Amino acid sequence: MSAFSALHHLDCPRCGATHDATVLQGLCSRCASPLLARYDLSEVRATRAEVGPRPPDLWRYHELLPVSGPEHVVTLGEGMTPLLPVPRLGAELGIGRLLVKDDGLLPTGSFKARGAAVGVARARELGATALAMPTNGNAGAAWATYAARAGLRMSVVMPVSAPTITRAEVVAAGGELTLVDGLISDAGRLVGAAVAEAGAGWLDAGTLKEPYRIEGKKTMGFEIAEQLGWRMPDVIIYPTGGGVGLIGIHKALTELVELGWLTGPLPRLVSVQSSGCAPIVRAVEAGARESQFWEDAHTVAFGITVPKALGDFLVLDAIYATEGTAVAVDDADLLADLALVGRLEGMFLCPEGAATVTAARVLRERGWIESDDEVVLLNTGAGVLYPDSVHAEAQIVGKNGMFQLNRLNG
Repeated sequence: MSAFSALHHLDCPRCGATHDATVLQGLCSRCASPLLARYDLSEVRATRAEVGPRPPDLWRYHELLPVSGPEHVVTLGEGMTPLLPVPRLGAELGIGRLLVKDDGLLPTGSFKARGAAVGVARARELGATALAMPTNGNAGAAWATYAARAGLRMSVVMPVSAPTITRAEVVAAGGELTLVDGLISDAGRLVGAAVAEAGAGWLDAGTLKEPYRIEGKKTMGFEIAEQLGWRMPDVIIYPTGGGVGLIGIHKALTELVELGWLTGPLPRLVSVQSSGCAPIVRAVEAGARESQFWEDAHTVAFGITVPKALGDFLVLDAIYATEGTAVAVDDADLLADLALVGRLEGMFLCPEGAATVTAARVLRERGWIESDDEVVLLNTGAGVLYPDSVHAEAQIVGKNGMFQLNRLNG
């Protein structure tokens, strides 16, 4: 019988240094790169068939997660979100096999719950008593919620332009909320300084500042593979800010191939950004191995407003390794597609999720996606978290005061 977790060590993907996984770690002590969790896959005795009957949450893959035992798990039932065929949308885009992985149904309303569940659980297990992070909204809401579940203190710093609902989630969970008149990069500087001053027990849980958020995010890849009958789609399209999910999906599928649970080439990974903040797209167009800071970053898709990601080189490595690409889309187009998906499929995507629809349209028109490709779009949050992303006009008709919805526009 295998151990609950096959976690072996942490390594630095930039300089190759090995780090101890049994103590709290931040960035690589040699080169300040993000660290990645590595597993001894020879110790995994479970089979795909044995995973099937387990409870339908992300902890079903516990051998490939960093938490050492069930007593350390922190959960609100996250994981195993639906992978839904969207045939009418597919017909509109000219893609015969189009699916949406809908993480808007997770606790706190976004895919950030995955990283928070695993990151908070591991931080508590390793002795952290307080966490701090910069966020564009959803991550702060998720980490505050899971920190409360774990009995940890949580400090969140977000731009004043972040969605109001995510602010409310942080406060409702007892988090300490600070708003800054700036971008997530400005919030990050405040958090870094505060954690350095606070000292022992505090952990900077910013994107890739600790190694375990990515382990929760990678379960999107595990679930997609399992939900497709332990096989891979042709293309996965992911809205990219910090890029943790895209890095995680690539890591997950690579681990499954090494474990022998998957065979064949990995799906082509597509990074989607807004034309108002597209450092990864610009880097791919230049064939670069890291991005440059994007000045005057702005987009209605708050979650992907990241001028320069700490793990940009890992995002680019994943794209290049899978012969993927990166696409920038305009806000007006993604908002129009947000409304289109609601009308055709009854799904209220977040703006970031809608950006993947626009990207699929663009790539199909370019011929990069073929009509018979199987394409998975990641919807990373619930549309209701973004009440200003659509505007409904209603008109009273008749004497009974009933309402008729006339138009839903981006």
